Amino acid sequence: MTLIRYTSAAVAGLALLTLLQGFAAAPKAPDPAPETVRLEEASVSYREPGEFLDRGTPVNGPRVPLTLEAPLTIMRAQVTRGAYDACVADGGCMALDAPGAAGMPVTGVNFLDAEAYAAWLSAKTGERWRLPTDREWALAAGSRFKDDAYTEISDPANPSKRWIAVYDTESKLQEEIDPDPMPAGHFGTNEHGLLDLAGNVWEWTSTCYRRHHVLPGGEVRETENCGIRVAEGRHRALMTTFFRDPKAGACSVGVPPANLGIRLVREETGVRQWLGF
Repeated sequence: MTLIRYTSAAVAGLALLTLLQGFAAAPKAPDPAPETVRLEEASVSYREPGEFLDRGTPVNGPRVPLTLEAPLTIMRAQVTRGAYDACVADGGCMALDAPGAAGMPVTGVNFLDAEAYAAWLSAKTGERWRLPTDREWALAAGSRFKDDAYTEISDPANPSKRWIAVYDTESKLQEEIDPDPMPAGHFGTNEHGLLDLAGNVWEWTSTCYRRHHVLPGGEVRETENCGIRVAEGRHRALMTTFFRDPKAGACSVGVPPANLGIRLVREETGVRQWLGF
């Protein structure tokens, strides 16, 4: 009988090969597979989304430094109409209300559509895809992330000052938005290599609407409503989950987005987490 001796390096190599073979045998990704960017470091100045009331007066939430605590893998570009239509054809997603070109970013999707697409893509690839949280989206957006405090004016004795300042800012934002979706890359690339983060397609996040209320006695109370979610883009928007058209009155607070689309995060687990890709 021939005795075969394996070195520790050989054993490690065989183990890695076995893992990779198992990984390769997983269900194939749609063609083409989503292109991703892996962030290992990121930071941004951040306010929690939602409404902040101080004894009944609208105020800005506190602005704090936010730093990425673990690597984040996110789609480089928004999901295309062709990719979404593949989900529809496969029975994983609901058909959309209007036609669209396959290579353009998918628009006219509500939060439930976005969740369905993430579930379908996860099943097709054997990986876990999900919507980003608002914090993750802000970190990925980096310099493209826009503070949603339109004004620092907050005068309890004269709340009309804040209302006028907010109205002026929101009116200007509405004038600047061109509603026609553009091809991927039209609105440029940020410092992390992500496309179109400040364009005219807003992206759903998983973060629920919250109201932060300082009561007359100083007690802080928070209420959460997950029937409204945060959408991110050129500015932050609070959107009713089942509306596909933000211009139809679905925006709960502030300026409505021009379009609603999807960009997903891929969770790093197993071999991917170990190898770092």
